[in-house]
Amino acid sequence: MARFHPLRVAAVDRLTDDSVTLTFDVPPPLREEYRFTPGQHLAIRRFADGTEIRRTYSICSAAPPVDAPEEPRALRVGVRLVEDGAFSTYAFKEVAVGDELEVMTPAGRFTLDPAPGRYAAIVGGSGITPVLSIVTTLLEREPKADFCLIRSDRSAASTMFLEEVADLKDRWPDRFQLVTVLSREEQQAGLGSGRLDEERLTQLLPALLPVAEIEGWFLCGPFGLVQGAERTLRALGVPRRRVHEEIFHVDDGGVTAAVPSTPAPAHSTVTATLDGRSGTWPVQSGETLLETVLRNRADAPYACKGGVCGTCRAFRVSGEVRMDRNFALEPEETEAGYVLACQSRPATDTVELDFDR
Repeated sequence: MARFHPLRVAAVDRLTDDSVTLTFDVPPPLREEYRFTPGQHLAIRRFADGTEIRRTYSICSAAPPVDAPEEPRALRVGVRLVEDGAFSTYAFKEVAVGDELEVMTPAGRFTLDPAPGRYAAIVGGSGITPVLSIVTTLLEREPKADFCLIRSDRSAASTMFLEEVADLKDRWPDRFQLVTVLSREEQQAGLGSGRLDEERLTQLLPALLPVAEIEGWFLCGPFGLVQGAERTLRALGVPRRRVHEEIFHVDDGGVTAAVPSTPAPAHSTVTATLDGRSGTWPVQSGETLLETVLRNRADAPYACKGGVCGTCRAFRVSGEVRMDRNFALEPEETEAGYVLACQSRPATDTVELDFDR
């Protein structure tokens, strides 16, 4: 069960004019709880004017070895400033060394356990953050693995983790391939400027890589980039099981919520199991199942409430639901019965969820 703990800010480092990293000290009693798989994220919360604000940020450091019980001693996340962002503005302008923030234990399934093979990632902007953890951990632990990183940024000055990625190229020149595309700035060498759209990726990927031999593709960034890359890979014959996606930003204007095939029941109840305890409550009109559970159990897990982070994933034990949208669960997860509670509404009189599975 995911839990919040207060962690001390050990460092605040400026990456670009609009991004920083926050490093948290992890005290010895909590290190087991904060062990993570490369690619996972942390939910961080604060209270402002009586309102709770939660945001998720991916861990950008390499994961500790499995045989190192004294690790992790620290956790590092990347934060990009979002216009009018309630949390990112606070993190960028106000958080200082010595502050304590409420940090949830690691979560997320956009991950890679190091194994031999060839891997690749297509990322945009701050989508580099979890992939930096993935590729660093892979290259450090698995000598028989190669990685190709294709990244898109607006300009060199806006590129997060520029030095860290360059260091990977210096350390593993034969096993790490880097391709950089700048959408608003010409480069002296390499690819010309422009967006990484489907047409460009369709030409680029077969010229760079033996597409069919890539064991895992990791797509991370804005909705449009990830969806375009996924369609490109599908057209190139890549099996769906080899493609892993994480959305960092969704433009609501370009996304249509699911239309229910049947009308919602007039009265319904949800039974939820959290941390071994169960309860049953009526669903009020217009509520998502997460909102119903939160009215009665403040410890229900969530972060973004936008169907993006996957923190509120729950197993549907019985009943039917409709999800307004889903950008976090893989097809095999939904087929197995998992739903996003923040996007789920009852389609039957009773629904039972298990957050512990």
